[in-house]
Amino acid sequence: MKTRFTSICLLVAISALIFTGCQKDGAQGPAGKDATVYYSEWFTPASWSGNSGDWYFAVSAPDLTQDIVESGVVLAYAWLAGDLYGGTTMRPLPAYAVGANWSFLIHDYGSIEFTTDMVALPATTGNKFRFIAIPGTIPALKSGMPGSRSLQELRSMSYKEVCKLYNIPE
Repeated sequence: MKTRFTSICLLVAISALIFTGCQKDGAQGPAGKDATVYYSEWFTPASWSGNSGDWYFAVSAPDLTQDIVESGVVLAYAWLAGDLYGGTTMRPLPAYAVGANWSFLIHDYGSIEFTTDMVALPATTGNKFRFIAIPGTIPALKSGMPGSRSLQELRSMSYKEVCKLYNIPE
């Protein structure tokens, strides 16, 4: 009887280890997140704030926690109306396009601002923005691990390459 009880306990312990050790890499699901990578929907500004040469719009981004901002990587992209490439390219930010500099900043955890130094008020239609947040705890960012990427490597990858690496729908 004692042997049978020990065998059952051992089976339960091994099963628990197997099931708790399983985790999918990459972003999954309609909410755009799993235990590793977060990504936003595409944002189109309803309006721009600021003035000539200093325009911005802010959006709520609850996935941009202090931990992700301080120890992970935040990548941002723009699709710009009137771009030289006719809207076929998602530009990594910061970038120079359509006669202006475009960038982003995280002025407060849980929020992101997209910025431009255009002289004229930027269009609210045709411009789309998105961010991808990669926590520093995921294996693909840990130095020395197979398939790991440095911050510079991630920033030099194209939008499509980053989406493919983390299974993010374009």
